Amino acid sequence: MDVYIEPLPRGQWGPIDGYALEFADGSKFAENIFRSELLAISEIVLRGYKPLLAKVRITDKHANAHWKRPDTSR
Repeated sequence: MDVYIEPLPRGQWGPIDGYALEFADGSKFAENIFRSELLAISEIVLRGYKPLLAKVRITDKHANAHWKRPDTSR
């Protein structure tokens, strides 16, 4: 099952303050706000899910062009 790594705050203005983890239906995967994409990826993989990173700042979970699989072979 996929878990989406959403940049916060949502929208295109200002710096990214952290990352929220959500399922496709918008429900939260974790209540925590992660400070880096790497920490978010690690948490998702640790729990046995597949992470998806946002390629754009304003995301749509139904648009495949907005998401990519991270390289988790580190």
